[in-house]
Amino acid sequence: MYHAVMDRPPPRAYLTARCRDDRLAEQPPPGTLAPGHGRTAVTVLPDHAFQTILGFGGSFTEAAAVTWARLDPDARHAFLIDYFDPVRGHGYALGRVHMGSCDFALGNYSHVEEVGDLALRSFSIERDRGALIPFIRAAAAVRGAPLRLLASPWSPPGWMKTTGAMNRGGRLLPDCRSAWARCYVRFIQAYAAAGIPIWAVSVQNEPEATQSWDSCLYTGEEERDFVRDHLGPELQRAGLGDVRIIIWDHNRDRMVERAALVYSDPAAARYVWGTGYHWYGADHFDHVQMVHDAWPDKHLLFTEGCQEGGPHHGSWDLGERYARSMINDLNRWTEGWIDWNLTLDERGGPNHVGNYCSAPVLVDTANGTLLHQSSYYYIGHISRFVRPGARRVLCATADGDVETAAFLNPDDSVAVVVLNRTESEKALALRLGGRDFAINLPPRSIATYAL
Repeated sequence: MYHAVMDRPPPRAYLTARCRDDRLAEQPPPGTLAPGHGRTAVTVLPDHAFQTILGFGGSFTEAAAVTWARLDPDARHAFLIDYFDPVRGHGYALGRVHMGSCDFALGNYSHVEEVGDLALRSFSIERDRGALIPFIRAAAAVRGAPLRLLASPWSPPGWMKTTGAMNRGGRLLPDCRSAWARCYVRFIQAYAAAGIPIWAVSVQNEPEATQSWDSCLYTGEEERDFVRDHLGPELQRAGLGDVRIIIWDHNRDRMVERAALVYSDPAAARYVWGTGYHWYGADHFDHVQMVHDAWPDKHLLFTEGCQEGGPHHGSWDLGERYARSMINDLNRWTEGWIDWNLTLDERGGPNHVGNYCSAPVLVDTANGTLLHQSSYYYIGHISRFVRPGARRVLCATADGDVETAAFLNPDDSVAVVVLNRTESEKALALRLGGRDFAINLPPRSIATYAL
């Protein structure tokens, strides 16, 4: 229970605004308003608490790893501090890694390259030791604790598929399902031996997308049956029953349909921790809420989002897209939020299929400098102040132009995030603990209030 203390100091205020130089910059504390002030309130009720927050994070791709490795030692360390240090940086506690290649690898590869090797004698993570594993280890060292790491496959080895290739869709061959499930076990065990625990696996990245890069299709029935008959039992047999299984790992638009199909089978559902989802396409925040309402015992995790179509240097819309999604997803029972590539080069790569995208921190490879985008600062307004173990709490406002969320941290502190995507300044009242504080948001800005 939140212990409201009337004589607590006013909240500390932090601001990022397009029209000012402020970037996660502390502001003077807001003053207390007298009764009858007339401002629209952002009302926070910490005694009404909801889901526990796992944390926030980004994805360790081969592209990100080789880009980070090209930096000089000082820049590599500064990068890790910016993202993973729990005091000086974003305090990232979650991560994602691809199991085999993805579009943001330097080329196609699998962990079982020998065709027909159903016994997995040729299984190897040797490629990961070159770039991915050192990157993840360095991040965990700066964090001071292991990350909760989600492993996701983009495609089984090509020889396990109907198409014989990793790219452009195809399906897992029925005769290869058992061997493919055992690949997850071997991957988890190999990473553990390398000092990197795997916290969760998703069944398949974007199982309804035939991409020009690494991809594999699963119907809802195929995903259900693979979890029930192969992946769940294999993890259990290997003593890895504590590794969470996440279904769907695709966009919000059809997450209700996929969850309904898998969760309606108790034998499959008992293995599944929850539903993962992405943001591409229409927002459909209501679908996130629907999945929670229908299956409140299951969990929700945002597993991927980025700005597609190039690096988008200097775009302010990047940050607003991130904050809007994070606020709306968290307000609908999502427990953690994982960005896509932690970093990319100035082109939005490298990428073995030309699918260039943005990242919150880009690298100018010509001079080795870090280029922090608006998305980096907007993410920080949430991840720096909402700590793992926090509870989302009741927060509401009558001003439909602003978006807001509030959280009660394990140390009894409260963090309130307010997003203003309009071209007008917003003069509001933050109502918390029996007091009203005057808060003023410049146009196109985000603020966090910590009390």
